[in-house]
Amino acid sequence: MNHIIFEDLFVLEMANNHYGQLDRALKIVREYSRIVRFNNVRAAIKFQLRDVDSFIHRDFRDRTDIRYVKKTIDTAMPRKSFHALTDAIKKAGCIPMATPFDEKSVDFCVELALPLIKLASSDVNDWELIERIAKTRKPVICSTGGTSLKDLDDLVTFYENRNLPLAINHCVSLYPCEDGDLELNQIDFLRRRYPNHVIGLSTHEYHDWDASLQIAYAKGARTFERHIDIDDDGKPVSPYCSVPSQIDSWFKAYNRAKVMCGGSGDTRRNVTESEAKYLNALVRGVYAKRDLPKGHVLQREDMENDVYLAIPLQKGQISCRELMSGETLQEPVKKDAPVMIDAIDSAYAYHDDLKKLIYDRGI
Repeated sequence: MNHIIFEDLFVLEMANNHYGQLDRALKIVREYSRIVRFNNVRAAIKFQLRDVDSFIHRDFRDRTDIRYVKKTIDTAMPRKSFHALTDAIKKAGCIPMATPFDEKSVDFCVELALPLIKLASSDVNDWELIERIAKTRKPVICSTGGTSLKDLDDLVTFYENRNLPLAINHCVSLYPCEDGDLELNQIDFLRRRYPNHVIGLSTHEYHDWDASLQIAYAKGARTFERHIDIDDDGKPVSPYCSVPSQIDSWFKAYNRAKVMCGGSGDTRRNVTESEAKYLNALVRGVYAKRDLPKGHVLQREDMENDVYLAIPLQKGQISCRELMSGETLQEPVKKDAPVMIDAIDSAYAYHDDLKKLIYDRGI
């Protein structure tokens, strides 16, 4: 499965913060796409899709006392507006993406040619919806929320059996979420349980935008999601939503985390020249404790009588790393003089690359 589309991807969840107004949605795209470009990250701007006629039962569409019903109806946008919004996201250099909450909205995702689909944590066991999404063959990001382990296992097996890309976001479905509720160790659990999938973090905390991202990145999360909004038109910004300046800080925290974590964790890192030079300055060189004649053999049992170890290490001098029992002196060495690589008969003396390293290090 090709999971590269999920790697180092930020999902900026607009949700219904457009309030049903295309102009406001386009303003959100303009403001956040500038921050995306400035920080040189890959980002999707995501909206939510609900077909009101099929999603809400006809007998309840006027029930303004039901918050979810009222919000869905109040923030509905015409299909042509979503076409315009999708085009604007593409032109802004971001990836258009949506969370469909019903089968007709899945079909609309196909009509909009969206390259990615989000499966909400509330729908991880909605198999009618999951089947329809899978038929699109599009990569999917799902949030775990309060999903049971069995339901999550079933979803992963379903996608693996169909060879479809699936990323899994650790998520705590509290809006907003306190720092003590983040449960970031679940990223470790998800990575161990689903090693063939990209694991991410969808988060709603509101005290700090940097720490959770940096911890999550260090734990191996590679896709990240936050709700976004703009402080505009007097409309309130929910505590779990980020405004542009906070997303800018979020991106910068990611770039710092990436630098600090460095390269792959699968292999031993390459030691830089400056680090090697620093460490070599601390390595002890081998010095003669007494006058040693040509042909003398350095034996383990007499080593303390023949040589001692001290800094500084000099260029061409053998160090504690190369000192071995059975080395024969090819020339005499005066008391307190360094024992040089060219003065001994040793395996090291016949290895050109190692000899060059010994002559390049030290003072």
